[in-house]
Amino acid sequence: MFKNVAELVEIANAKKCSISEMMIIQEMEMSGKTREEIFGQMERNLQVMEKAVERGLDGVHSKSGLTGGDAVLLKVYMEKGKSLSGNMILDAVSKAVATNEVNAAMGTICATPTAGSAGVVPGTLFAVKNTLNPTREQMVHFLFSAGAFGYIVANNASISGAAGGCQAEVGSASGMAAAAIVEMAGGTPEQCATAFAITLKNMLGLVCDPVAGLVEVPCVKRNAMGSANAMVAADMALAGIQSKIPCDEVIEAMHQIGQSMPSSLRETALGGLAQSKTALRLQKEIFGK
Repeated sequence: MFKNVAELVEIANAKKCSISEMMIIQEMEMSGKTREEIFGQMERNLQVMEKAVERGLDGVHSKSGLTGGDAVLLKVYMEKGKSLSGNMILDAVSKAVATNEVNAAMGTICATPTAGSAGVVPGTLFAVKNTLNPTREQMVHFLFSAGAFGYIVANNASISGAAGGCQAEVGSASGMAAAAIVEMAGGTPEQCATAFAITLKNMLGLVCDPVAGLVEVPCVKRNAMGSANAMVAADMALAGIQSKIPCDEVIEAMHQIGQSMPSSLRETALGGLAQSKTALRLQKEIFGK
């Protein structure tokens, strides 16, 4: 039905329906499943995300010792009422970190679009929930709208850090989250596309350089920054700000940048932060070599 963002927006406008509804229809056509089956599966994904956020905010630590406890620190900091960024952004950040800390601790998460970028979508969703007061059904629709953009990226570029760097993982996840926030806040399909474009433009070139080859450092904190990026981009789009570069062209630029990245900066841990003195020391401490 749709292959790129331009087609997605055009058909959504023609049918007078939302991005999330378009994704549900496309999934029905592609899978042959009923609306109830597809919606039920996404509801189960939402439950997994919710449990991961709750577990992370209670405090978890990875076996390597590289990550853990930061979501709790942010929660405590917010409760003091002296944050500079504002509680909604920090709430998204803390919940994104919570999810990725659960992933690093070998807990159950929902890849959105990957495990390494799994914090951004649920982090932002459960943060805006307190302000937008969505129904459970609307929260599931949030995931479908995010999924529509993830589907397009996966089929036109990449969502793999090994193929395109962290821009393809956290960058894509952040754009997906921004678009979904806009829809939940009552924005148009065009504004959803704009939010995605603004977000991804500001994460182009982000490399994948995991310390010790583990999805922990700097991955968890990149989810934090991606969440903040998504929140700001959503506000910009809702304010009427437009992206001078169309969304599909931003996705293509991301793909080209990923193709030009050396392999040392694409999840191999052979470059970037992974080859810093401290990272090499940590790797030796963890693996004994």
